[in-house]
Amino acid sequence: MYDVVLLSLAEGQGSGGGACGAECGGCAPATACTPRVPVLRCADALTAAGARVETVTAASDQEIDEVLARFDGPARPDGLTWPDPDSKIRLVVASATDGQLRAVVRRLVRRYAPPPSKRPGDLPTGRTVPDLPALAILPLDAGDSTDLAAQLGLPRTPEQVAAAVLGGSVRRLDLLRNDGGSVTVDGALVGGMDDNGHAVPWRGRVEVDDAVLSDGDEPILACAIGNSAGYAEFAGLRLLAEGDAVDGQVEVAVAVPSIVKQRFRGTKMRVEVRRARGRAVSVLPRDGEIHFLDDGVGGAMNRKRSWWTEAGAWAVYAS
Repeated sequence: MYDVVLLSLAEGQGSGGGACGAECGGCAPATACTPRVPVLRCADALTAAGARVETVTAASDQEIDEVLARFDGPARPDGLTWPDPDSKIRLVVASATDGQLRAVVRRLVRRYAPPPSKRPGDLPTGRTVPDLPALAILPLDAGDSTDLAAQLGLPRTPEQVAAAVLGGSVRRLDLLRNDGGSVTVDGALVGGMDDNGHAVPWRGRVEVDDAVLSDGDEPILACAIGNSAGYAEFAGLRLLAEGDAVDGQVEVAVAVPSIVKQRFRGTKMRVEVRRARGRAVSVLPRDGEIHFLDDGVGGAMNRKRSWWTEAGAWAVYAS
């Protein structure tokens, strides 16, 4: 039977913070955090099925890394840290948000991605990382219909997640990496809204492989970068046509406004949505800093930022 690690992130982890948060007493260590009810239910289901279960609440990248180190394979002649394809340990990530899930996948990439100068010959073609260890997603909000687990049709209840982990059926998914050293498991939305809920126009050059969606001379209301379908809509406007986390491509859309003159009726604004698919996308701001959301985590960019796909690089346990 398997050893299963049920990993939760302390409040603030995966959302730009790192401390445990008010619920755990501010500066309390991660071990003081009480596991959420879904985590306890999943642990009970796994134990009842004969698994050896350990629950861990991580409040820092270092504590996440200590869990992930258990998936290391034997020492290699080239000295690279590599995942063990025959590991008997299985990982469940209890996530309140896709940002928390991303935090764990990001640490997996940091652990197992070899330096560019040391990429071995057994690395899959078109990849900068080996096949990352599979993980199960335990949504802490079972009723959320928009998170990544829901989009992928993955098990949602603690008992279903436990069964999937022990059943061992794995789905490999595309990984969207970026040049900021992080990953995107669902999607990113470049652009924001003002206090009245109106999109704030910005200018930037947006390229998908060889296709230019905007040359930077016209206003853009929003740019959606999708590895799945979480950012398909913005302010009621359909941006991404469809999300597909296994086609090896990223889908990108920009919403560009224009003024249309109407005879005898003045003018009105029309929004054109331009879409493209490819392996990589870049966004180069033209007007200083632009705000964005990446897997629900806010940020800002004032220089060129690039994302690219790596087919089948990470994996989840499915029913």
